[in-house]
Amino acid sequence: MLATLLTIWFLHVAALLSPGANTLLVSQLAASDRQRSAVFAALGVTLGTFLWVTSAVLGVNAIFLVFPGLRLALQIAAGVYLLYVASRLWRSSGTPLTGSAQVASRAAAFRLGFLTNITNPKSAMFFGSVFAASLPAAPSHLLQVTAVAIIVLNALGWHLLLAWLFSRPRVRTAYSQARVAANRVASVLLGTLGLGLLVSTWRETRT
Repeated sequence: MLATLLTIWFLHVAALLSPGANTLLVSQLAASDRQRSAVFAALGVTLGTFLWVTSAVLGVNAIFLVFPGLRLALQIAAGVYLLYVASRLWRSSGTPLTGSAQVASRAAAFRLGFLTNITNPKSAMFFGSVFAASLPAAPSHLLQVTAVAIIVLNALGWHLLLAWLFSRPRVRTAYSQARVAANRVASVLLGTLGLGLLVSTWRETRT
């Protein structure tokens, strides 16, 4: 059991270390002097992770394989949503931060983090693959619950660490000196991820 859980932990940590939309979102919020917003976004991302990993345990990945149109529809929604977030970030790049803007951002941060994660069906495919490669044919309920807990705690710890790290004074100072450029780079990266989802979905429909 321990070897199985260590394998799941390692595979998930390796995935977390690969920058994606969740990492970009939390890091950008923290670096722009919105640590509390970044924390709420991290909690939203973690809730999305919990739902996806629980769904993978329950076999939603198999549903996507049987009904690929559902997965493609979710991928399109994810791509459009990431493009929407990227466009908002680009437009707000030159807008000075105010106290009210920060409060509004904190209020919406949890939803933003949750939607950024939950609209990406590739998470279910990833967790389904991890469990298929790691879990035995008939895993116990204890093993399944422990595996879910490990992944959720991994996600929570990683994204809270990002919120703390990118809110450090030196990081914030460097960010404030190049805020417009940094926001636009983050916007381009998010937009690229969204466009990549749409392109990959289009290619799947052509095969």
